Amino acid sequence: MTERATTSQPTPFATRQLHPAGSADVPWWRDAVIYQIYPRSWADADGDGIGDLPGITSRLEHLRDLGVDAVWLSPFYRSPQRDAGYDVSDHRDVDPLFGTLADADALIARAHELALRIIVDIVPNHSSSDHPWFQEALAAAPGSPERDRYMFRDGLGEDGSLPPTDWLANFGGGAWTRVTEPDGTPGQWYLHLFDPSQPDFNWDNSEVRADFETTLRFWLDRGVDGFRVDVAHGLVKDPTFPNFGKHPGGLMEVTHEAPYWDQDGVHEIYRSWRTLLDSYGVPERIMCAEAWVAPADRLARYVREDEYHQAFNFDFLETPWQAQPLRAVIERSLASNDSVGAPATWVLSNHDVLRHASRFGLPVGAPRPNGIGADDPQPDAELGLRRARAATTLMLALPGGAYVYQGEELGLPEHTSLPAEARQDPTFARTGGLELGRDGCRVPIPWTKGGASLGFNDTGAAWLPQPTSYADLAVDEQTGVEGSTLELYRALLTIRRERRLGLAALAEVEGLGDDVLGYLATGPDGRQTLVVANLSSTPIALPEGAQVLVASGELVDGQVPADTCVWAQVD
Repeated sequence: MTERATTSQPTPFATRQLHPAGSADVPWWRDAVIYQIYPRSWADADGDGIGDLPGITSRLEHLRDLGVDAVWLSPFYRSPQRDAGYDVSDHRDVDPLFGTLADADALIARAHELALRIIVDIVPNHSSSDHPWFQEALAAAPGSPERDRYMFRDGLGEDGSLPPTDWLANFGGGAWTRVTEPDGTPGQWYLHLFDPSQPDFNWDNSEVRADFETTLRFWLDRGVDGFRVDVAHGLVKDPTFPNFGKHPGGLMEVTHEAPYWDQDGVHEIYRSWRTLLDSYGVPERIMCAEAWVAPADRLARYVREDEYHQAFNFDFLETPWQAQPLRAVIERSLASNDSVGAPATWVLSNHDVLRHASRFGLPVGAPRPNGIGADDPQPDAELGLRRARAATTLMLALPGGAYVYQGEELGLPEHTSLPAEARQDPTFARTGGLELGRDGCRVPIPWTKGGASLGFNDTGAAWLPQPTSYADLAVDEQTGVEGSTLELYRALLTIRRERRLGLAALAEVEGLGDDVLGYLATGPDGRQTLVVANLSSTPIALPEGAQVLVASGELVDGQVPADTCVWAQVD
């Protein structure tokens, strides 16, 4: 787009329209800020070292005070916990590690009392190998209805000893495991795009489809407000099972070329799910896709009117701290989603990637590592946090929805010195330690500076050890402290809600310099918010008349220093 912005008031600078304004009267999810809780690491009520549902319930006021709209809970279902709960053995029960169904009901009720909506995780690509269905498949014969619920195939070679394809698993190693048949002979192979304990479902099977619709209804009937769908781009595989030979991770730019990612058949599944959700009426129950899909127009297909409500913008998350790539991904994301009438859904951190307070402290443009260890080059903690605060300030000004990962409001860094014996991510074991995995972003968060587990529980037990740096970043150390990261988030979320920035028209401000991002957000009420992010190495002046509303860092003689983002009122 190149046309000039149409705004309610004249501006003293040139702008270029990127995105039209939304109506103030829209469904809640179109501009919601949703906070991710990783249940193991939020709060531990029973003191066993693993967070639980009663612990979450006891700390929900923190989220009300923070100013988010909803909470997304990572899995708390029955599971042998070989992949921290993403290996589900029963989607319709709570694992005793986390509590009971009654605890889930109490959590949902308390959240609603606090005007917080609840989103729960659904894991449809695979089950646990402990799932009753998979155990039935192992006991059944090749070609049986029990095996048809999963992806069983005969091996290649005269004796079937070679896997059906050369596909690789996301957690390392091959994506096929051979079973021993009930009579003790070597048998068929089953597909697992992740760990061997996570066999992939066959989504051409009507029982699989019906069972997941039962699961959706089970939780909707208990009052949840929606679902985050794990590996949403992976359910359908190319039926010809061609060889591919590339690692399934790191394929963001060619996702749909992999024979198991972003296949067209996924969309029919999600259209049926959307019909189910819509049958529950108002307020709308929603779905958000974890779809690692690129380019942007492929991702936009997931958020067409009759499919998902939201899809995480991983293209934005993966963009380095450089002005031109950020400028391009913002414009590209808005244009592709606008083409299907969907809001963009911005995100900077989650339980699968390096926390952005550390990621932005690494050399710009370097590949994002899968974990950092004590012997690896260490992030620049001060630089990383300064850039993370600026990036969050930029993100929360953009139209659409946004997700916040637990602890980022405290400026928590990645734990980069976890000992090998503490690591639990299956990636670490499957790759022989070549990839450290995701444990460093999953460490229990600090509530109080004192205490053996920084307020995570009263016993000092913790399933992953906390770094010493977390003590000074605890909630009680930042509450009410001017300039703290926690108070910055509270201010940003308050102003975002007051000005309805998630529904604003957005125009790019021209002429600020190649390394400066400038946007003018015009809310439904006509108020204009200038957003300026300085990614250059020298301070810059704000346009004349701009009145600062909030800044990610201190201004210097009224100027915006490097790696700082400002929101300002303009008349």
